[in-house]
Amino acid sequence: MVRNVIVGCGISGAVTARILAEQFGESSLLIDARPHIGGNCYDFYDHNHICIHKYGAHIFHTSDKKVWEYVNRFAEFNQYINSPIARYKDELYNLPFNMNTFSKMWGIATPEEAQKIIA
Repeated sequence: MVRNVIVGCGISGAVTARILAEQFGESSLLIDARPHIGGNCYDFYDHNHICIHKYGAHIFHTSDKKVWEYVNRFAEFNQYINSPIARYKDELYNLPFNMNTFSKMWGIATPEEAQKIIA
């Protein structure tokens, strides 16, 4: 007998259903508008065995040891550090912007100077 109905099969819905099953022995019916579970983290393999990230690449990060141990029960994670950059006048700058970025870009030293330029 289904004891719970969970609307939304993304990470939150799937984890909730799993915890209800493991810790309380309760079954759940998961309902979603999409024809698959996983929400935006849904991946599939095409006929050439290539992993397709249907909704874009996934970056998972946490500093919580319990969360890290929990998710590693289900998948192997690659070490990845997101290091976005921006190009401005043929120079590369790390993101997110901070006072070091603005100092390098505009030769300024204070938040007030940055605010004036941004405005």
